[in-house]
Amino acid sequence: MTAPGSAQADVTAGGPVPPNPARGLVCRNCGATFGLIAEHACAECFGPLEVDYDPELMRAVTRQQIEAGPQNIWRYAALLPVGQDPADRVTLDPGMTPLVRADRLAAELGLTGGLWVKDDSANPTHSFKDRVVSLAATAAKSFGYAKIACASTGNLANSVAAHAARMGLPSFVFVPSDLEPGKIVQSAVYGQALIAVDGSYDDVNRLTSELAETDEFEDTAFVNQNVRPYYAEGSKTMGYEIAEQLGWRIPAQVVIPMASGSLLTKVDKAWRELVAAGIVEDTGWKVFGAQSAGCDPIATAFDNGWDVVKPVKPTGIAKSLNIGNPADGPYALDAIRRTGGSVGRVGDDEIVAGIRDLARTTGVFAETAGGVTTAVLRQLVEDGRLDPTQEVVVLNTGEGLKTLDPLLPVVGPSHHVQPSLKSLREAGLIA
Repeated sequence: MTAPGSAQADVTAGGPVPPNPARGLVCRNCGATFGLIAEHACAECFGPLEVDYDPELMRAVTRQQIEAGPQNIWRYAALLPVGQDPADRVTLDPGMTPLVRADRLAAELGLTGGLWVKDDSANPTHSFKDRVVSLAATAAKSFGYAKIACASTGNLANSVAAHAARMGLPSFVFVPSDLEPGKIVQSAVYGQALIAVDGSYDDVNRLTSELAETDEFEDTAFVNQNVRPYYAEGSKTMGYEIAEQLGWRIPAQVVIPMASGSLLTKVDKAWRELVAAGIVEDTGWKVFGAQSAGCDPIATAFDNGWDVVKPVKPTGIAKSLNIGNPADGPYALDAIRRTGGSVGRVGDDEIVAGIRDLARTTGVFAETAGGVTTAVLRQLVEDGRLDPTQEVVVLNTGEGLKTLDPLLPVVGPSHHVQPSLKSLREAGLIA
């Protein structure tokens, strides 16, 4: 079994196996370095660890090499910390999801520079979490873990359970008990252990952190905890794809929903890596974050000029974004401020309106997180923080069928008729 960090020159049915560019883990706070281990916190300062790459190996990657790869995230294997050899992957093969031109929405908002929706609801379990779990599960296999587990607000639970079913290994997914029914069903259908916890996501996360330290779970990879550095790198593939789908260029502006803040930091990291590798030109970009008003700790920190993100108690309908103590919040703030972006927050009514606006103008049905992003886009345009003459990409991270409850009171049949032409005429549908 191939451990992360090993380089191979074998040839498989898919062609040469590229060397693994990951050379270790590095602390984002103090800079301490470690090997490619199953650990997420620095032994020196307890700061978060992330993957460190060999810049020469990254610069050796070409557009042509990527374009010759499979139509999924593994086309970027030469830029990732695991999965260079297809035989070592544990994956649903997510990625290469549609980049949808949103001209009608752009016209409504007064955007003249072009608007695109990166629609990750097209992934196998209908959210971007398939990207991160494919990397985490592959890392877990290489480290010899026998089980996988997670704390989740829903989409991650769906993906972990599905990957475990594909692997034939047991999984344990822990979710708040008030999660949307669609996400509960989608996690349960795979026949894995689904544990509903009476509490918020932050309560669930604390519980699984404690569980990970017990003897009973020492053979378990908690994908967003002990193998988190590898897990988080999966989000980079969203940034890689956007650049490739735009003809190997980076959009001037991007709007990204924030829960932990990790997705935003990794999309920005992906673009910095592509620039450093010489794959795209550095034309500059601005990163904008989107939060629900019911859970807005990063937005509050941004508005007040804080470097520290103060925890909040989450409320509101955007449950997939309800992380009151976001682990990557400070790093998301760094990316937003460094690029000259901003953060918006919207309430529940605006979120529902955002879901409907996106569906009505693009045919993309987003979950509540996508409603947050679309509504924040409108807000950013209206208050002048986003340049309407520059190109914009917004991220839809999940499928609307998972979060139907907020829409049930406001959408439904436009007409109710009897099975007759007379009834249709009376309803004004025919002359």
